Amino acid sequence: MVPIVRTLQAQWPEVKITWIIGKLEHMLLHDLDGVEFIVFDKSQGRKAYGQLRKDLQGRRFDILLNMQIALRASIASLFIKAPIKLGYDKTRAKDKQWLFTNQRIAAVERQHVLDGFFEFTKAIGIADRTLEWNIPIPTTAREFVGEAIDTDQPVLAINACSSNRSRNWRNWSAENYAAVASYAIEQHGMQVVLTGGPAELEINMAAGIQAACSQPLINLVGKTKLKEMLAVLDRANVMISPDTGPAHMATTVGTPVIGLYATSNPYRTGPYLSIENTVNEYPQALQEECGLSVEQAKWGQRVRSDTAMQRIKTADVIAQLDKLCG
Repeated sequence: MVPIVRTLQAQWPEVKITWIIGKLEHMLLHDLDGVEFIVFDKSQGRKAYGQLRKDLQGRRFDILLNMQIALRASIASLFIKAPIKLGYDKTRAKDKQWLFTNQRIAAVERQHVLDGFFEFTKAIGIADRTLEWNIPIPTTAREFVGEAIDTDQPVLAINACSSNRSRNWRNWSAENYAAVASYAIEQHGMQVVLTGGPAELEINMAAGIQAACSQPLINLVGKTKLKEMLAVLDRANVMISPDTGPAHMATTVGTPVIGLYATSNPYRTGPYLSIENTVNEYPQALQEECGLSVEQAKWGQRVRSDTAMQRIKTADVIAQLDKLCG
């Protein structure tokens, strides 16, 4: 979303931007320049709507860009007073979002999520894009990285897990990650840093990678705040990750990402500047599990198979690593 903010700031330098944002995302972006944030803490349930109504009382805006396809966001939009409420085209407006908006972006098929965001700026008359992030990284976060990681060696960051949701099989195996990590250390002289959040799944995955790896690793899983993770990814030379948020964080700081995709389509949700580095088994998995080609499938269709990610071979990941290290 940040490139949309940067585009608005570049093209309309006098614009005042208010971003209604989740609590977790605010931890990463709270110091973004030129933006007022209003935090919507969904964990508070109905109380979150009451707080939002209080925060917005007496305020009016010229336009609302309703860029979140979720019923929660649509309900929140009821408290935002604006003559123009711009949402998605009806094909993409899930959860009946079109009932909460009065204008829609153009219907464009088979776009990356970020390209879909840019349809909002195009709809309000801005043709140019500013593909920049410039998310501030505080000195304390950089100092954390300096203490945790050797400054003299190249760094491979591995963020092994995606979010833990029902039938959301996007994770590779610990043994495969360990094999790639060992290769990176032995053949490219890299330090390998494991990143991730404090969830039990991620901690157990990191422990499994360490146990299966023949070389020592730096395990920062569950030990970093979001700004510290961003600083780690900024320090990294390459990142390996499935379809998950930290892959996009790495993109914001210009670190190339080797994306691992078999259950979701990288051309829709992959790391935007690293699609060419992706190991993409999605077409094969989609054909086998669903009997569909990518062209036949609904855009964004997931493969719900707990074995699909094992289609990704360590040799293919290593080949991408060799290319980037070369």
